[in-house]
Amino acid sequence: MNRVVVTGLGFISSIGNSRAAVLDSLREGRSGIEVMPELAAMNDRVSLAGTVKGFHFPTTDPLEWTFPEHVKLNRSELRTMVPNAVFSIAAMEEAIADARLDPALVSSPQTGLYCASAGSAWLTHVAIESVLTRGPARTSAPTVVTGMPNSLHLNLTARFAIKGASVGFSSACASSAHALGSACDLIRLGRQKIMFVVGAEDCHPYNILPFASLRALSSQSDPALAPRPFDVSRDGFVITGGAVVLVLEAAEHAVARGATVYAEAKGWGQASDGYDVVAPDPSGNGLARAITNALQDANIDTSDVDYINAHATATAAGDIAELNALKSVFTGKATPRVSSTKALTGHGLSLAGAMESGICCLALREGFMPASAKIQQLDPACEGVTIITTRVDEAPRVAMSNSCGFGGANVALIFALT
Repeated sequence: MNRVVVTGLGFISSIGNSRAAVLDSLREGRSGIEVMPELAAMNDRVSLAGTVKGFHFPTTDPLEWTFPEHVKLNRSELRTMVPNAVFSIAAMEEAIADARLDPALVSSPQTGLYCASAGSAWLTHVAIESVLTRGPARTSAPTVVTGMPNSLHLNLTARFAIKGASVGFSSACASSAHALGSACDLIRLGRQKIMFVVGAEDCHPYNILPFASLRALSSQSDPALAPRPFDVSRDGFVITGGAVVLVLEAAEHAVARGATVYAEAKGWGQASDGYDVVAPDPSGNGLARAITNALQDANIDTSDVDYINAHATATAAGDIAELNALKSVFTGKATPRVSSTKALTGHGLSLAGAMESGICCLALREGFMPASAKIQQLDPACEGVTIITTRVDEAPRVAMSNSCGFGGANVALIFALT
């Protein structure tokens, strides 16, 4: 089968709106978490979010939205947009430039796009309210489109004239990891030469508050104290938004056009807990199977993995389940370094898998392993797992990204230096 490499990255995130800015934040341990005033005003429990700077969506009128000057969107395009689509277009444009793809390659039958988003809860609410109060006849077609769960997919395929395979994925916090693994398979099988993989979410109280109802979010008001994956005093995750795009490409195709390669996407694995609608299996057996499947797919041993970007969101149940999975797979001397960059970025939900895969690619190419920040007292349950609390200036040869979603969906993705 074809080998798959990563040839382009694009970031819009709480820790930076470019690859270079994100790299700098990771190296410096700079957090993107802050108090979100509009969130705090709507509830008395949760106030922190991984806000995306430089973008502002004050009303449902897209003509009142503001975003960086280099993001060019006309009035007609904006009418069908949701915030996560605006993030994604900015990230796509960076990834396309980074990969040096000309318009003919972007809009080729051999180029596809897999994306993941939960949709815009805010604009879905607006669309339904319009239909119920104004009536179907007085609700515009663009309003209906913005209310669709797959609005990201619709907007991206139209904006970039995608001619190849395109699908929107939905498997909770494993969504963009599933999209990336599935995109790899398309290239390996020779069905596409290039695949864009996009993970994106709004950063709006309507996306955040349902998780507060589930008691999954941190109630801290100090950004220095949350989220704290692996810390004994962690109290839940902090949600973020934004978009990350990876350009995946058949290795031969990339070499032939002289593309710069970040890393090889060596393999992936998935497995389900079969345990609960929301809670992870405490044993971590589902994630352990996903990791084992990924190692087999990549044809590597546990001792080959140098760094793991953990899913760890800073919930007690989730962190413990992942620790148990890692302990069961990486035994003996096979103890890779582990961190959760969600301490800096926040938890991107459907965006998480793509964002952390992009971070793994940066770590491989730039020669470092990012720290698990904000830890004051490491949970004793971490014994036997090498959690790094300061940056390691050493290039991993092989990096793994874990993603776990509600319903017990588990994905492990493996990247390696070429």
